[in-house]
Amino acid sequence: MNRCRIHLFLTTCLIYVCGCKVDESQIDTEKPIIDLSMIDAFPKSCDTLYFGEQFNLKAILKDNSELGTYSIGIHHNFDQHTHSTEFDICSFDNVKPAVNPCTYIQDYTIPANTTSYDISQTITIPKGDGSLLHDPGDYHFEIRLTDKEGWSALKGLNIKILHR
Repeated sequence: MNRCRIHLFLTTCLIYVCGCKVDESQIDTEKPIIDLSMIDAFPKSCDTLYFGEQFNLKAILKDNSELGTYSIGIHHNFDQHTHSTEFDICSFDNVKPAVNPCTYIQDYTIPANTTSYDISQTITIPKGDGSLLHDPGDYHFEIRLTDKEGWSALKGLNIKILHR
């Protein structure tokens, strides 16, 4: 009797597993898109931003299925490393050590069921840490986008951040 139950259980499991068919047309295999091609997109490669001053981030985010979240990251490029996704040639300062570089990371949510989202986000890059000003110079500005399925895209821009 016990052996019969085990066979029945295993047969039921096998039928269930084999009977599950995934509709491959419903599987999202496309990465989302970060579009900076519009006239008023900002910032773009080689732009200059200023510590302590507001600027308006403008970009369009798109996905074939559903957008998830995006984040903004800024970090120094004083050693002239690269992971830029743009191919513009910017003028770089001389390589220098980082004394008090600015690091900025902020995450943002996108409303549910959205396939296209216009970013118009006001950002202020802090002047410094307490009484110590951030190092001016070459920085990377990154926009990271992840869709609901986990696919991601990155736009990395070379920018300068200076003090006025």
